[in-house]
Order: sequence, then structure tokens, then C-alpha cells
Amino acid sequence: MKFTRSAVERLKALVLEHPNDPIVRVQVRDLDEERLSFSITLEDRVQSNDEVQIVDSLTVALPAASAARMNGITMDYREPGGFKFHHADRQNDPLLNIISLN
Repeated sequence: MKFTRSAVERLKALVLEHPNDPIVRVQVRDLDEERLSFSITLEDRVQSNDEVQIVDSLTVALPAASAARMNGITMDYREPGGFKFHHADRQNDPLLNIISLN
């Protein structure tokens, strides 16, 4: 999974607002055969089955069931609109300022 600079900055701001929950958990679930649901929550700890990424000093936890499905996905944040998830075909979009993982 990759993150744009704007997504990381917004997530960092949310963590600052909720210092007791410094872990960003990102999950994907099937709504039906054609639709997915992505969720972002702040939590106080990493779970034992999480895949953990450090992104510009931000700790992101992906549950094992979601981690493989997030390959090729980029999280972006825009105002207005909020968080968006883009598939691999948008990776080279010049509007997505993708940052490197630490």
C-alpha cells in the first residue's frame, strides 16, 4: 500500500488530535461481489496478525486479511472529498504525490 503526502499529513493531524490512539488501521472488506469498503480507524495498539508499515513516522497497521488485497492501492486525501483509495492504474497520475515508505 502507498500513501500520498496529503493522506499522511491528514492522518498525522488526526493522530495529534487523538494521542491515545496513535496506530492507523486500514482495512478492506467486501460489500458484495462488485463493491469494496475501505475503513480507517485510530487504535491504541497493533494487533498480533497485523502487517505494519511505517510511513513518514506514522504507524499503519493492515490486518492480515486486508494486507494482500491492499497491494497496488494508494490512499489519497483531498479537500473537499476526504480520503480516497486508488488502484494501481492511477499510480503514475501526476496528481498523486506518492511518498516513500520508511
